[in-house]
Amino acid sequence: MIEIADRLRSVKEYYFSSKLQDIAQLRAKGKDILNLGVGSPDLPPSDSTIAILKQEADKPNQHAYQSYRSSIELRDSVAKFYKKLYEVEINAETEVLPLLGSKEGVMYISMAFLNPGDEVLVPNPGYPAYSAIAQLLGVHVKTYDLLEENNWQPDLTALEKEDLSKVKLMWVNYPNMPTGAPATQQLFKKLVEFAASKNILVVNDNPYSQVLNDHPISILSADETKEHVLELNSMSKGFNMSGWRVGMVLGHPTFINAVLQAKSNVDSGMFLPVQKAAAHALQLPEEWHIERNSVYEERRKYALELLSELGCIASPNQVGMFLWAKVPEFIKETHVLVDDLLHEAHVFLTPGDVFGSNGGRYVRISLCSPVADYKEAIKRIVKWKQKEQQLA
Repeated sequence: MIEIADRLRSVKEYYFSSKLQDIAQLRAKGKDILNLGVGSPDLPPSDSTIAILKQEADKPNQHAYQSYRSSIELRDSVAKFYKKLYEVEINAETEVLPLLGSKEGVMYISMAFLNPGDEVLVPNPGYPAYSAIAQLLGVHVKTYDLLEENNWQPDLTALEKEDLSKVKLMWVNYPNMPTGAPATQQLFKKLVEFAASKNILVVNDNPYSQVLNDHPISILSADETKEHVLELNSMSKGFNMSGWRVGMVLGHPTFINAVLQAKSNVDSGMFLPVQKAAAHALQLPEEWHIERNSVYEERRKYALELLSELGCIASPNQVGMFLWAKVPEFIKETHVLVDDLLHEAHVFLTPGDVFGSNGGRYVRISLCSPVADYKEAIKRIVKWKQKEQQLA
């Protein structure tokens, strides 16, 4: 047998990949599992977006390879979207590159800027892909703490005292996942100053700014020259298009060209009807987003009730499509709580340590299920707790 590449020894299968298999096996055995852990929007894109996809796919001349930069129509829509939502000027010709999802962007940005032996700053807790992709590329992961007492923001003063001589890139993610901490202009200004002083490229991963967030901002607004930052964005969360795989990276033309150099050697562009539908979706009226958020707001009420039933505490200031909650002190192991919920109450929540050691005393619940599922989950949890009390 041919040996598997050494690089795979440094990473595990993505948590949700293996966990979804576990849930599928339980369902195959007749268990009615309520999956409240994964952030895959269950709502559809707008009717008009779907209509354009169908209309364009029916045209016989729409099925060829496309430009590696994607169509100017899509890039122009991204630029208009950034101007309208974030008040940031983007040159559609040179400062935006559409991607097959922003997760692809994490890989291509890493490939474009990091060499084996370099270091990358990764948040703890944070999106696991930041670390996994660095490890696959032979890059050393240097974690920095995000703590509740610091509003889940990096302590840049402490970071400045560390040896950062090998650090070339820093991942940040605001609005934050998994904690729900909102972005602030003050934080972004500090990050730009930090990046400039240390000659580090700061990349903000920004897919959640349209979900239950009254003040969407972009890190690009804090760096007019765009010489110290990049921003990833995505249509997965704010437009209910996760399976469509439409993301984008925005920033200085030199950085965009570097990412394109990596990308163009790996994929062959995005299906044109998807591009046209995405370009339309980016210009949807605000009313569509308000309606989507009203659905999440209703679900959020029941998700908070569920967490309260478990004795978990969630900050009221969170934004995005999750709730991040601290488990009560009497719970010794968060994983035990999550496993008991899954196997006894048939309710799945995500344990916080999936995102790093600083998440060890937290759980995450998604808002991507119908209200009926949260109501049913609450009933199951009440019943499970009563059974536990009787056994005690």
